[in-house]
Amino acid sequence: MKNFIFISPNFPTNYWKFCRELKNNGLNVLGIGDQPYDELTYDLKNSLNEYYKVSSLENEDEVYRAVAFFIHKYGRIDWLESNNEYWLERDAALRTDYNIPSGFHTSDMERIKFKSKMKEYYTRIGLPVARYHMVDTIKKCFAFANEVGYPVVVKPDNGVGASDTYKLSSEEDMYEFFNKKNPKVSYIMEEFITAEINSYDAIIDENGEPIFETGNVTPFSIMDIVNTSGDCAYYIVKDLADDVRKAGRDTVKSFGVKNRFVHFEFFRLTADQPIGKKGDVVALEVNMRPCGGFTPDMINFARNTDVYKMWADMIAFGHSTISEGRHAYCAFAGLRDNQEYVMSHEDIMNKYGACMKMVERIPDALSGAMGNQMYVAVFDTDDEMNCFYQDIFQHKEV
Repeated sequence: MKNFIFISPNFPTNYWKFCRELKNNGLNVLGIGDQPYDELTYDLKNSLNEYYKVSSLENEDEVYRAVAFFIHKYGRIDWLESNNEYWLERDAALRTDYNIPSGFHTSDMERIKFKSKMKEYYTRIGLPVARYHMVDTIKKCFAFANEVGYPVVVKPDNGVGASDTYKLSSEEDMYEFFNKKNPKVSYIMEEFITAEINSYDAIIDENGEPIFETGNVTPFSIMDIVNTSGDCAYYIVKDLADDVRKAGRDTVKSFGVKNRFVHFEFFRLTADQPIGKKGDVVALEVNMRPCGGFTPDMINFARNTDVYKMWADMIAFGHSTISEGRHAYCAFAGLRDNQEYVMSHEDIMNKYGACMKMVERIPDALSGAMGNQMYVAVFDTDDEMNCFYQDIFQHKEV
């Protein structure tokens, strides 16, 4: 029996489904987390063979001892994974130190975690990348901004999501950023790209070939959503665009991805600019884990399938044992508690209840990027989906 250690199986809250499918496929599923066992959900408890609680997953020594305990009790560990951006470097260090062959190791981290290092792997496959400058002196940053033109975007070179990310539109913004930036963080400054985000979401097998592919579109900037506490919208596409599919597959090869669920983000330009023409697909960043939050569930709704099982099948058998059904759009809408909307919850459910798949409060840890209250609905046409967005995001006039 293969031993699989799952780091943080309790968060995000839907990740117990990965554990369930691993266990159903005959793997010995061993969880390490910081939530007391008695507080784990019934479903998660039933999806694990054993659970080791640490006081904090940030405590490196405790997590290392937990892995050592499982090795002593069960023998060689075949897989170790969190599927979580925050823990990718910890996962890699554990694999390296305990000689766990599957997945990325510490030597791989630069190219998959540092935005500045990713660019080389995009240019190898002919994908344009935004011009950039590593933040050093304010004088040199002014020179870069004057070269590419305002606005510019500044974010941690090794960061998660859109946290600590800024859009600088003037010299005053530049001075303000330098006054408040974290001196311990290495920042990258890039030219601003006018675009929407198109993603490539796929499960990649041991040969670097896709078992399953889809994608999503984010018409609003996640950076703006976080910084302005705005509404959040993105949707799973009904059919993956050919140019995004090609960019995604080429990126898999360039980065040497195997045995992973990936979420690659690309810009689709919405206007002509120095990096390319309107409609072009250009590089943004790679994420070597599933798209965040409840997106795996949205993919299931859009394709009438089960990506949790597909991923677990890839781990256990090297291929998927299930197929996908009809294709549809799956729309996410995240509303803010501090905003007033024309449609009440009752109005939304009365009009769109038959299309609705999830109606839930968003965990506080995700609310900055995703809102406080979510509605997830499935539509056969983009016209139907656009009407849903127009209705649900209509604000009351002040």
